Amino acid sequence: MPAKLYRPQPSRVRATLYISADVLDEARNAAVHLAGNPLRMTLAKLADAALRAELERLKREFNDGKDFPQRADDLRGGRPIAA
Repeated sequence: MPAKLYRPQPSRVRATLYISADVLDEARNAAVHLAGNPLRMTLAKLADAALRAELERLKREFNDGKDFPQRADDLRGGRPIAA
């Protein structure tokens, strides 16, 4: 049996945000339905994958496929910044 390779996991942080109740309900349903083998899906894994996919799309569409510049400050809570 081949030895398992050690793959360090990226650091994880807790994030609090508001999303539509129907989106959260559907995501929870998907996570429960897909919790077994082979995916072992969790709500955190689903959210992480969805954010990564959307960030890639936004980079391609709005930033020539490049990473967005590092922000100088943390985001402030409250109403969105008007464009």
